[in-house]
Amino acid sequence: MPLPDFIASLQDNPYFGAGFGLFGVGAGVAVLRKVSMFGMIFFRRHYMMTLEVPCRDKSYQWLLQWITLNARRTQHLSVETNFKQHDTGKISTSFDFVPSVGTHFFYYNKTWIRVERNREQHTLDLHMGIPWENVTLTALGRNKALYFQILDEARALALKREEGKTIMYTAMGSEWRQFGHPRKRRPISSVILDEGVAGRILSDIRDFIGTPQWYSERGIPYRRGYLLYGPPGCGKSSFITALAGELEYSICILNLSERGLTDDRLQHLMSVAPQQSIILLEDIDAAFVRREDTPSAKVAYEGLNRVTFSGLLNMMDGVVSAEARILFMTTNYLERLDAALIRPGRVDVKEFIGYATDYQLKLMYSRFYPEVSQSSNLPDMFASEIRKLNRPVSMAEVQGLFMGFKNDPKGIIENVDKIGTL
Repeated sequence: MPLPDFIASLQDNPYFGAGFGLFGVGAGVAVLRKVSMFGMIFFRRHYMMTLEVPCRDKSYQWLLQWITLNARRTQHLSVETNFKQHDTGKISTSFDFVPSVGTHFFYYNKTWIRVERNREQHTLDLHMGIPWENVTLTALGRNKALYFQILDEARALALKREEGKTIMYTAMGSEWRQFGHPRKRRPISSVILDEGVAGRILSDIRDFIGTPQWYSERGIPYRRGYLLYGPPGCGKSSFITALAGELEYSICILNLSERGLTDDRLQHLMSVAPQQSIILLEDIDAAFVRREDTPSAKVAYEGLNRVTFSGLLNMMDGVVSAEARILFMTTNYLERLDAALIRPGRVDVKEFIGYATDYQLKLMYSRFYPEVSQSSNLPDMFASEIRKLNRPVSMAEVQGLFMGFKNDPKGIIENVDKIGTL
């Protein structure tokens, strides 16, 4: 059969026509699917913006709170319980409904934004002990400033909640976690140290904070170490807390005796400490003993903890020690500290915080009873009666006495002998 006749017979064959038609439709659909897929990819790459925020990022909780305020119409919610501590010490409970796992939409700055919150049930954040989560924001357009604006607003919202408060951090795993509730800032004037002590420390630390360029130009590591030593109950820790409030800094409390704390983890924690924070090592004498106090020095120093003494020294001023750092150490027993620990370069300022002096006693009396102190010699009488006890008195004991005679300026003088028993 000639070829033209064969082709003509195929055209007249209904089975061939139906099959060819189905093949053409299928091929057309496949082509359209490919074109639409590539078109969608092209459109997403060039005309849509996506921002992914993992739960390990510091802005994750900020963003969730911000989304809570802007995605009010969503019907898929998760509860988040918050506690607020009032000035009286009372703690109240509040409940926030945050967008749950899933997809949400909200309108912001003339733009519709798609929010997708994902949770990996089989993947845990080992540091926080919770399922791994992330939030993905998708918006039309190419203006990345939109996301910067959202993150700035979320940060401002978080800072507003913490305004006027001091945040405490403690080491959890390889990161710093907020410890307890943010505390109302304590006025530095409320901690009464001996004359000139608080002023010297505050002046020195303000000078350090304000002169980073001076350190850089002279090749000096930009860090500062302080040691407060003296008997217990005399105001060392209270002053550091008040100082952080005065500087609007947070406090990172580091326990060198914690199990699992190693030299490497100690170095890492110092390098990732929150900005504008004070690193606090309390009772540093309890972490290590002096090498000359025992014949088995190596066991005494490095057997008590996984953090070695050499690791602590390297953290303070070694090659990998952190820059832009303020470190405070406290101890009740200066004589127990190794000389290498408190040498210049590791500890730049040492201040003795001792038992109550006449200056402190008179000033505290005037603070508690301002209405009678200016026109009488009652503050002097109070200090004189304390001295008649013939023993050193800590400021904690003095404060306890005042708490027992809140509204009795003369009664407290007559009952000085009850100090330490109230």
